[in-house]
Amino acid sequence: MTFAHPTYFWLFIIPALMIFWYIFKKSKSQASLRYSSIKIFENQKKPLKYYLRHLLFLIRLAIISFLIIVLARPQTRKPEEKVTQGIDIAIALDISGSMLAQDFKPNRLEASKNIAIEFINKQEYDRIGLVVFAGEAFTQCPVTIDHKVLINMFSGVKQGLIEDGTAIGHGLATAVNALKDSNSKSKIVILLTDGENNAGNIDPMTAADLASKYNIKVYTIGVGKNGYADMPVQTIFGTQMQKVEVKIDEETLKLISRKTGGKYFRATDNEKLKKIYDEIDKLEKNKIKEKLGKHIQEEYMKFLIPALILLVSEIILKHTILRTLP
Repeated sequence: MTFAHPTYFWLFIIPALMIFWYIFKKSKSQASLRYSSIKIFENQKKPLKYYLRHLLFLIRLAIISFLIIVLARPQTRKPEEKVTQGIDIAIALDISGSMLAQDFKPNRLEASKNIAIEFINKQEYDRIGLVVFAGEAFTQCPVTIDHKVLINMFSGVKQGLIEDGTAIGHGLATAVNALKDSNSKSKIVILLTDGENNAGNIDPMTAADLASKYNIKVYTIGVGKNGYADMPVQTIFGTQMQKVEVKIDEETLKLISRKTGGKYFRATDNEKLKKIYDEIDKLEKNKIKEKLGKHIQEEYMKFLIPALILLVSEIILKHTILRTLP
């Protein structure tokens, strides 16, 4: 707590002088009577007024002290920040067959969808869009502030919507195209894949150059545990689980993020992927908060109200319990 006019604290000399005068006055106003014996008073109970004889003076001191604090204008000051403009985000999601691997629960694709939806629900001011890619890429949902529509579109994403493969370059270029005309202060692509670029007619680094040209930052996420993962595979005997080697082109993903000012992450389970989204959120949000100075809140009522209550109490006590007769 601070005070707008601390010079008023000099007025505390008034209650100090009052205390001095009260003690001096009381010492000069003591009356005395001579008695041959005081035994008759020894068992007499002292009246309530005896114990409360200084109460009115103490109340008056408290009232004056509170009023001096009110004059000094007590205040609290809190830094005020607000998000003046949200981020424009395009989530580029790999929906190739390998995303059905079950090293995530229930599998990579469903885990990626569920965690992305959790992330979307936290973004109050951000416009977010969805691009899906496998052997090709297309915009599932343009960037929008209507997150309910976006989540509904997310829910409908499944493997097999487009030809299989992993067209990382095409997926990134489609996401850049969704953001290039935005005038937002911060534009990012979150590109999530579990494989190597093996389809499409756009090289991933060419797409990265395009992103850099439009000041779009790309955060890349490699999804999958090291080694092998169980994946459902169609055979003549139906769907069977097979161990498939996890192959992620981490070098390319790192180059993409480095070229665009983003960052590469590796997610090996659901919890790790969730933490990656949280980290991306913090990295971007810290850059678009605008400090508006300090919000000042007057706190004088915290002292004025007790002063008024004490004033009323003094008046009541003075004319009732502590009334003095002339």
